[in-house]
Amino acid sequence: MNEKIRNDNTDRLFKAILLLEDVDECYRFFEDICTVAEIKALAQRLEVAKMLRAKKKYSEICEATGASTATISRVNRSLGYGADGYNMILDRLDLSEIKDKKKK
Repeated sequence: MNEKIRNDNTDRLFKAILLLEDVDECYRFFEDICTVAEIKALAQRLEVAKMLRAKKKYSEICEATGASTATISRVNRSLGYGADGYNMILDRLDLSEIKDKKKK
């Protein structure tokens, strides 16, 4: 984990995010705290990570997401050498989607 970002303010932000109870609350909070462009950039990076894990080619990812090769490369580097946050959350999203399908 990158200790450069760890401080009381960042801890408070992450604790606030953990208090959000559903997707609607996430939209409300993030719309207030981020610009639309920032939210879209975060969502795009998560989709890029998902596609990279699925072994998609950079050209396919660029076309599907609109991400630049620089963004794709940065996400790819994080997947391989980062704090494992992308893999952790993508694994959890996969499990969540499986559970949702079983409920239907």
